[in-house]
Amino acid sequence: MTTALLDRANAPARDARLWVVDCDIHPAARARTDLMPFLSERWRAHLAGIGPRAAQPLSGAIPWPRMNIGNGRRLDALPPSGGPAASDLGFMQAQHLDANGIEYGILQPLSAGGNTLDLEFGAALCSATNDWQLEAWVKPEPRLKASLSVPQEYPEAAVREIERRAGDPAFAQIELKPRTIEPIGRRRYWPIFAAAEAAGLPLSFHSAAYGPHANSGGGWMPFYIEEHYAFANNIQTVVTSLVMEGVFERFAGLKVVCVEGGFAWAPTLAWRLDKVWAHSRAELPHVKRPPSEYIREHVWYTTQPVEEPEQPQHLRDVMDWLGWDRLMFSTDYPHWDYDDPRFAFKIRMSDAEKEKIFRGNAKALYRLP
Repeated sequence: MTTALLDRANAPARDARLWVVDCDIHPAARARTDLMPFLSERWRAHLAGIGPRAAQPLSGAIPWPRMNIGNGRRLDALPPSGGPAASDLGFMQAQHLDANGIEYGILQPLSAGGNTLDLEFGAALCSATNDWQLEAWVKPEPRLKASLSVPQEYPEAAVREIERRAGDPAFAQIELKPRTIEPIGRRRYWPIFAAAEAAGLPLSFHSAAYGPHANSGGGWMPFYIEEHYAFANNIQTVVTSLVMEGVFERFAGLKVVCVEGGFAWAPTLAWRLDKVWAHSRAELPHVKRPPSEYIREHVWYTTQPVEEPEQPQHLRDVMDWLGWDRLMFSTDYPHWDYDDPRFAFKIRMSDAEKEKIFRGNAKALYRLP
């Protein structure tokens, strides 16, 4: 067992007065065949005989070293019953939900359906992923809420899936992949935004290794640390596109959650966009207000990974700028960079601030009882 894991094991118990809403839990299938019961006969045969073709260089896997070392998961999260980490509900309940006082957990399935090149098959995989979440996780464990997987490159099918599930309280949000074929603010994706707004569901953009484009502007990177760091760049591109294409002006009720991309970049991005916008408004008549105003009104952030500046006060300065109602706690369970709620923040917070970040903000956004 590593020193970090020993430190966790010997740490004081979580404060029982503080319940937690975890906004980033990754459920895993034991095998690809877990989706078979939720696919039609045609797509079962396709999955067994052909399989998905992902829009990335490493088809069927995510970039090194995640595909080599437990798919990026904590080794202590491997269930005694066998299978990948986070594939056993009972073990997840004992190790994470119960141990950490999780009042609600938002599932973020890392399904490749949204980036499968065969659009019809991708739509079928997304729908099957949604049914699998319900049957394997949400129905047997009411603390868990699903994220609605949709094929973002096939907006017609995405809208059908959103409308089919709208009103089902089992789904907390709509999950989109941030590395889209075109910048996410382009009009080809607007039907998805309209359907999300009508359904009253936030859009979740989870930084991940799936996508047709590299995280960097220079192409695919050789080192994992580059890929991991570039999650933040990727999320900034999403936010910038949504603002500059006028998405938030057109869809005033749209809410966006940036998951696992950090958050300390948000103030500087907003300042720079405001300056550029002030000098380039003739090009952007559809952006009627400073970009920072749209960002502050429409964007939420999950906390993992929490930035840790040398001066802890600087992190509080960032959180003050974002607004204490815009940050939602997440662990990234069961991945190696998981944030234990006992150690996630190195700054002092009042009880009211803790309640907002660890619980209240997520309950308000996701309308949890």
